[in-house]
Amino acid sequence: MYASVFNPSNKRITIAVDGYSSCGKSTLAKALAKKLNYIFVDSGAMYRAVTLYFIENNIPISTLQSESDNGKLKGYLDNIKISFEKNQTNNSYEVCLNGRNVEKEIRLMNVSENVSLVSTIKSIRQKLVQLQQDLGKNKGVVMDGRDIGTVVFPNAELKLFMTADINERANRRFNELTHKGIKTTLEEVKENINQRDYDDTHRIESPLVQATDAILIDNTFYNEEQSLQVAMDKFLEVIKK
Repeated sequence: MYASVFNPSNKRITIAVDGYSSCGKSTLAKALAKKLNYIFVDSGAMYRAVTLYFIENNIPISTLQSESDNGKLKGYLDNIKISFEKNQTNNSYEVCLNGRNVEKEIRLMNVSENVSLVSTIKSIRQKLVQLQQDLGKNKGVVMDGRDIGTVVFPNAELKLFMTADINERANRRFNELTHKGIKTTLEEVKENINQRDYDDTHRIESPLVQATDAILIDNTFYNEEQSLQVAMDKFLEVIKK
């Protein structure tokens, strides 16, 4: 059905996948990138990696804004190198912090509880937005996050915005964490998601908002295959224009 998509002579575009946490953004973006043989970039993982750096180096996250004001934060950021390496086992790209694969560590609850605060700090966002734009400068990229279609790639040819029912999101996230052997409760997960929704939509720097030209996908009742089908249909519409 999609044979024509994979012709290397076809136009390569930038695909932005934004939306709320735990609604299937990364799952869809990974599947879409794999289907199209595009690079996948999880921008949220980058903010999580920065958060992990502060936690592991005992740098109080509550002081980051004041240290940004006095210039100290720049020194921290200069010591943070974020890259992605391809996992040959599952054919996906995973985030590395200063050369160390931290894909599992960044999903722990202590990171989840602090990443929204870290992502509100202007100097951190500026550093990561520049890196994200560098990663996608040659197109052929699927990037997911909170501000990809509004800030990072406002001219992306295809923008998707994902949402889902809060209870469904909490269940999915809880099952994911449990599968990875991370101990938590469903109530803790739901509380964390609610807090992140509030933080993401109310922050001053690049708040989560649907771009006016983004296509809304309510992922509440879609399985992974159905979400991919919707995204692929929209992709084909774009490249045929």
